[in-house]
Amino acid sequence: MIKTIQKALQNSFSFAEYRKHIAHLITQGKSTGHEQSDDLLHYSELNETRMNRLEKTIVVLPEIINKLQNLEKKYIWLVLSEGWCGDAAQIVPVIHKMAEVTDKIELKIALRDDNDELMQHFLTNGGKAIPKLIVLDAESLEFVADWGPRPHDAKQLIIDYKATHGVVDETAKIELQKWYLHDKGVSIQQEIMKMQERV
Repeated sequence: MIKTIQKALQNSFSFAEYRKHIAHLITQGKSTGHEQSDDLLHYSELNETRMNRLEKTIVVLPEIINKLQNLEKKYIWLVLSEGWCGDAAQIVPVIHKMAEVTDKIELKIALRDDNDELMQHFLTNGGKAIPKLIVLDAESLEFVADWGPRPHDAKQLIIDYKATHGVVDETAKIELQKWYLHDKGVSIQQEIMKMQERV
């Protein structure tokens, strides 16, 4: 898997580059990814607004900052994402804020559709669900842990909704976005930190 990881890292983005790339595509009427549609473009535009807001409002918890700054080793956090993904728009800015508070974490973002070989190693129930955070040893590039595509309670919300209504429709997506709004990135920070502490 090391070669696949190296390939993904070679064509990855910093968070600033990722944001710029998505914004540039939107000006051309496009979304990231190999599939193009009006819906995906619309979601990308919505997500731009969400990410702009989150960059201004997300606060990393003091205890999380402390733990991140005191990690014993350096890691690369490689995130598989796409600009049209609603979960990614809520989660990737939080991961970015976490990486910003420590010199122990380097954040890289790779597009899912451009890195299918890597995505195949991190399927969720057989699907290419994103975002997926892949934790790598910074020196060896060896895989050490992964997290995603959603915090536990957000995942449960969708499972419960599907059990009740039989589908994941627009209403479910709105409920999910409300959950993220109220949670303010706290669950994401806590779950990722728990995962990082186990490595």
